[in-house]
Amino acid sequence: MATDFPAEIAALRSTYEQIEAVLDPFALKTKIAELEDQASAPDLWDDQDNAQAVTSALSAATGELERVEGFRRRLDDLEVLIQMAVEADDAEVLAEAERDLTKLRKDLAAMEIRTLMAGEWDERDAVVTIRSGAGGDDATDFAEMLLRMYLRWAERHGYAAKVLDTSYAEGAGIKSATFEISAPYAFGTLSVEAGTHRLARISPFGSADKRQTSFAAVEVIPLIESTDHIEVPETDIKVDVFRSSGPGGQSVNTTDSAVRLTHLPSGIVVSMQDEKSQIQNRAAAMRVLQSRLLLLKKEQEAAQKKELAGDIKASWGDQMRSYFLYGQQLVKDLRTGHESGNPAAVFDGDIDDFIDAGIRWRRSLDQD
Repeated sequence: MATDFPAEIAALRSTYEQIEAVLDPFALKTKIAELEDQASAPDLWDDQDNAQAVTSALSAATGELERVEGFRRRLDDLEVLIQMAVEADDAEVLAEAERDLTKLRKDLAAMEIRTLMAGEWDERDAVVTIRSGAGGDDATDFAEMLLRMYLRWAERHGYAAKVLDTSYAEGAGIKSATFEISAPYAFGTLSVEAGTHRLARISPFGSADKRQTSFAAVEVIPLIESTDHIEVPETDIKVDVFRSSGPGGQSVNTTDSAVRLTHLPSGIVVSMQDEKSQIQNRAAAMRVLQSRLLLLKKEQEAAQKKELAGDIKASWGDQMRSYFLYGQQLVKDLRTGHESGNPAAVFDGDIDDFIDAGIRWRRSLDQD
């Protein structure tokens, strides 16, 4: 069936106008002008943290404006291309228009997802922690598979990813890992991945060829910024130092550079061993600890407001996605119903459709 180009263009313009209304190019231009004034101040770099925040915000706002305005130009150019192809009855140009239409539809859908993220911290970088659960070697192996999945996802998008800490299992895989993703809306995007993931497969670690079910937990928190204020008294923190370890528990350096911080009032523990010095690891661990405490504080405030309002809703439930690597070969999200029959691609980082479905699902809950 031939593509109904006028109808497709009309639908894309309607979607674009909805996106434009949310992102508001005029407001973006105003914000850019204000940030440019701040960036041109002669004493800007006297405060390096503030300077980096200003230049990062300016870069992000400029990029956002270019993307929004670029979509309108692409729509206009596509409409002209289609008109020329139809008038000339040029099949080759019509095929090119079809390809451009498909790409534009996909890019607009991705931009539309961005408009659904309006949470307080959605724009921030994300700190993700994966912990193995029940299932022995299968669970620790599964945790390592999830770590690779998210790092591959970041690589596919060109996002900066940095592994901050890894606790290796004695057998296969990892007990836990913490990594940071630096990208626009990283927290808003990855926050829908939080929860318990379940793997069902024929275990490669047993001899009975029986199906094994194992679990891993994914935690996602926003990265704290210098403008956030979470005071953590030194008396509330227990500090342990130790040697960084590699697979099988072997030491990977000869100095006690790794740091473990325990926040005594909450019981939150953060370990860091990626940096070369103890001072750097302690600073990185403190940032993650403050991020977790900030999120905990906001969660407690939100829970108290719900209780006072008498509006207590059920949460997602721990188990949010199942991965089947035997028989049917399926990955299924239990919240959204979205599924994929290609687990290999999913574990290689092809999770955008799961994330998009999760963001739309979360927004639908917010509107109920």
